[in-house]
Amino acid sequence: MNQLSYQYFEGIDLMAIEGVNDATILTIISEVGLEGIKKFESAKQFTSWLRLAPNNKISGGKILSRHLPKGSSRLKRAFRLAANTIGNLKEGHLNDFFKRINYKKGRATAISATARKLAVII
Repeated sequence: MNQLSYQYFEGIDLMAIEGVNDATILTIISEVGLEGIKKFESAKQFTSWLRLAPNNKISGGKILSRHLPKGSSRLKRAFRLAANTIGNLKEGHLNDFFKRINYKKGRATAISATARKLAVII
């Protein structure tokens, strides 16, 4: 599995990222396709396509709402499962981020925020 991810992601080891396992990598490959990651110009477009980017509605400079858009895909669920796994770890960079958001806004928001951060890293 590791060799396949090396070939697919041009020599980048995704298994080194906290919370990412072989099931997550297979889901990325199956959902996005062989040339899929390259079709997104930026990480913002990728997270928006996954529906992990906040949908900020602004009127007159005031934020009216900032929730995640509805909709789900297998890839979004895989990132959320990886984020939940990160939340259960004892230590790590992403775990520190998860704990900070969890303390401020709760576990559900922390899972969504960590899933978005994981998608940006990938």
